Amino acid sequence: TLAEPFFLMEYAMSRLAFAAAAVLVLLLPPALGAQGPAPVVQANDNRTAGGHLAGGVLTLQLEIREARWYPENPVGASVVIPVFAEAGKAPQIPGPLIRVPAGTLVRATVRNTLADSTVTVHGLYARPTEAVDSLVLRPGDTASVAFRLDAPGTYHYSARSSRSDMETEQLAGAIVVDGPGVPANDRVFVINIWSFPVDSTRWRETLTINGKSWPYTERIHATVGDTVRWRVVNASGRNHPMHLHGFYYRVNARGDRVTDTLYTKDQQRLAVTEALRPGETMAMSWVPETPGNWLFHCHLSFHVIPEARLEPTGHGAHSGDAGEHMAGLVLGIQVHRPPGEPAAERGPARHLDVYVQEGPPPGRAPRAMSFLLGDAEGRPPAPGRVRIPGDMLVLTRDEPTDITVHNRLPEPTAIHWHGLELESWSDGVAGWSGEGARVAPPIPPGESFTARLTLKRAGTFIYHTHLNDIEQITSGLYGALLVLEPGEVYDPARDLVFVTGWDGMGHVVVNGGSTEPPLELLRGVPYRFRFINIGPAIRLRYRIEREGALVPWQRLAKDGADLPPHQALVGPATIVLDVGETFDAVFTPGEAGDYRLVVPGRTPEEPVYQRMLIVR
Repeated sequence: TLAEPFFLMEYAMSRLAFAAAAVLVLLLPPALGAQGPAPVVQANDNRTAGGHLAGGVLTLQLEIREARWYPENPVGASVVIPVFAEAGKAPQIPGPLIRVPAGTLVRATVRNTLADSTVTVHGLYARPTEAVDSLVLRPGDTASVAFRLDAPGTYHYSARSSRSDMETEQLAGAIVVDGPGVPANDRVFVINIWSFPVDSTRWRETLTINGKSWPYTERIHATVGDTVRWRVVNASGRNHPMHLHGFYYRVNARGDRVTDTLYTKDQQRLAVTEALRPGETMAMSWVPETPGNWLFHCHLSFHVIPEARLEPTGHGAHSGDAGEHMAGLVLGIQVHRPPGEPAAERGPARHLDVYVQEGPPPGRAPRAMSFLLGDAEGRPPAPGRVRIPGDMLVLTRDEPTDITVHNRLPEPTAIHWHGLELESWSDGVAGWSGEGARVAPPIPPGESFTARLTLKRAGTFIYHTHLNDIEQITSGLYGALLVLEPGEVYDPARDLVFVTGWDGMGHVVVNGGSTEPPLELLRGVPYRFRFINIGPAIRLRYRIEREGALVPWQRLAKDGADLPPHQALVGPATIVLDVGETFDAVFTPGEAGDYRLVVPGRTPEEPVYQRMLIVR
């Protein structure tokens, strides 16, 4: 399938990397094995701009040096790698922040101090620009550039080393051009990655935000009611769908190394997950409405699991310590309650029971797990029964709902209610969700946990495991969660849900398989299509076509939030969804005949998924 090569590479890395830890000093460059004289990298929190700004001119002296980087524990594993630094100052990851008012002239020099590598520097040019240029610096070379930054926005610069034995995505820094009247009380977060191939299937790597990997990333503090403004820069060569727990954020601008587009108020959209492709940037803002501990993280499972460390231990996946069962691209957020504010009151709640089950795996898949509801009389499902995806939960806006999760697995689990605005205790991150010293534990085998859900908006959401992510998600621990308006009744004949995940062999599955029986629709009748992508990786395109051509549909919602009227448009029936995103559209067949819902693969003859739609 489309996902299989990526899955096999990343899964092998995540499952086997810890087994190689004992021999890494033999396999990796000498820089990883022993301490040396190289200067130590400073994690750059991007609060202080580099260079000297005077009279509308920024003077900046950059160097590319070798330095020792401790991306995790400051006395733990390290690597000696090329990094950016200002002349006379400590080397930094990410590189020194270039932040200036619009209209500034930048005069910069770049010196390559590496003895064995040519470097190519990108991004040190004017904005706006019609000519994207680069600097090629051989060992010992110095180059000077001058350029104006007139276009407000978020950009970045980077360099590539000629060393072929490693990825050098740590050689990058942010460029921020401030426009007049734009609030400057924002934060800048840069994603950097360093990788080294151990062999043909395994990589050692570290994935960081502002130079640190979870749990050593900065803790972000806010108070209920604050307006939080961030700029996020994907300076890596990989895709990162960035997910915020507990709140929606407003996407205010999107850009890349060359351009940035500031959205007008009616162009801004709400999201809980926004995908940043390689080199892309985002400006976002959000208002924390509920106190407690929250997360902002990449939703690619391989970028947040314990094996995404320089020294994976191989035993953290089931830990109740959030510092053990996660690593990599994770920011911890602590939202504080205003002084004297009482806890919110909650009315009578509806109650549901969900059972976490394991049963016989299909085909060659190693395991099969699922979430199942009790029957109509409230009796639990038979032990060993599974259905993938798990049972769809249909809830009602503004109706408090308590869901007791009963763990019948032989291992701990934890359930995240993805996209819901809820209390932190119930958010589902073991060892982190909660407030103050009171944090939620994982759900041990044979025990249960009650999540107290508040349902502030109707829409399409997800519930899924948040522990031992790769194994439990690919085994089936995910499902759709629909929130309806009060008085609305779910009609499965006209409200169609398509949940995309992976099986344990790395195949993409939709509603548990690659095909489903033909679906009969009626001409002139509107049908709501709800799409969910909750695999551990891979963005996918969904489309409805007739005779190979796209048909029209009307866009409705993204991540459970209704699109504003000017975005809820009729257009071609196709959408690309990254991991952790949901999308709703209405398809009203205009003519009788055969249609096809398809997730394309490498060739038209090998789709990842397809289902015939027969319109009468």
